[in-house]
Amino acid sequence: MSILLEVKNLTKSYSQEKAADNISFALEEHTSTALIGPNGAGKTTTLSMLAGLVSPSNGTIAFHNNKTSDIREIIGFLPQYPKFFPWLSALEFTEMAARLSGVEAKKATLEARKTLEFVGLGDAMKKKTSAFSGGMKQRLGLAQAIVHKPKLLLLDEPVSALDPAGRRQVMNLLKELQAETTILYSTHILNDAEEMTDQLLFLRQGALVEHGSLEDVRTRYAKPRILIEFEKLEDIQRFKALTPWELTVTGRTIAIDIVAEKVEMPAVLAILYKEGFLIRKVERQTASLEEIFMEVAVIQS
Repeated sequence: MSILLEVKNLTKSYSQEKAADNISFALEEHTSTALIGPNGAGKTTTLSMLAGLVSPSNGTIAFHNNKTSDIREIIGFLPQYPKFFPWLSALEFTEMAARLSGVEAKKATLEARKTLEFVGLGDAMKKKTSAFSGGMKQRLGLAQAIVHKPKLLLLDEPVSALDPAGRRQVMNLLKELQAETTILYSTHILNDAEEMTDQLLFLRQGALVEHGSLEDVRTRYAKPRILIEFEKLEDIQRFKALTPWELTVTGRTIAIDIVAEKVEMPAVLAILYKEGFLIRKVERQTASLEEIFMEVAVIQS
């Protein structure tokens, strides 16, 4: 894959505080990248600089193989809280967004209709945006961001305001869009990042503190363990008495640190089988994205 966007030493300062601090990364074409971090980590500031809404204090943003200097034609942007003109219909608003992004007048209405159908607003395209629910507004925000077929789609918390069904529908739309564009989105919903992300960017206090594919990041922070869920609580103490390992007990579940205890699954299964324990579940796990997030992006007090 070829590089679409390259960011070097991107910095944004407000007085003495750095909202973004020397951030560097690259995005390959037709990939999805999650920008992860707690509130105040610099996610919105970073996206706003890439969208051309905020000027960097330092650093460079370079689009490769780009034939136009108008950033509105290259980028689609969905802010966390999109705003609309209440007197316009969804079709009128999306058509206006298309025209502002360089789509010819003759094509703007056609592309607006197609896009509204795509995001599930086909039956509501002539309704005023003032009558839209929160979920419909989020879909309309996505429509205005993609109507001109941008090379890069920037999304600030695109599903945080949606119910589970709406979130699932929007995530499915984003998966379809990845075949046509490159996606960079911020999120607090780590399950979504695990589901559809090629690259993770972890921000903390404005700085990029970790990045890489989900597999690479998990490998670096791997804490492989074996989890055993017992049928009977009393069996936990019996199992502990039979083994030399340091165990962590949570309810009916025992966790064994594979690396620290130098243990493999066959040895554990042999004990369980020999002693006839009643088991609900035995599985090998590694670090979850939530655990990595807490270690990497959240400062522990």
